[in-house]
Amino acid sequence: MFLVGLVGIQFFPTSRNQSDTIVKTDFMLVNDVPKQVENIITTSCYDCHSNNTDYPWYNKVQPVAWFLEDHVAHGKEELNFNEWADYSSRRKNSKLKSIISQIEDGEMPLWSYTLIHREAELSKDEKKIVLEWISKLKDSL
Repeated sequence: MFLVGLVGIQFFPTSRNQSDTIVKTDFMLVNDVPKQVENIITTSCYDCHSNNTDYPWYNKVQPVAWFLEDHVAHGKEELNFNEWADYSSRRKNSKLKSIISQIEDGEMPLWSYTLIHREAELSKDEKKIVLEWISKLKDSL
């Protein structure tokens, strides 16, 4: 019975968070982001915090796909780098403070994400680079 249920749920696909369009409101376009910082943020943050997720092969397997869809939806709800220019100055400041805090506390990127996406795990040097740049951006607002 379990196996029949598992096979049955495979016929309920999820929506995919994918777009080839780079919108003019994107964080990278509206800020003068150094290439090194851009690479780090894109690798470690954009899958869950943008309109274009690079899905792993197991995204087509239920119930994992439902978990991923929910995870990405919550990530984008919290912060969507593609909509950065549409945020108010107050919200940008709040998001930058949150980014700093979560990186310092080791909360982002999520351990469950870095478990499979090892390249997204931030080294001490990468954390320092991103934190310094994000702090300067926050101070310039």
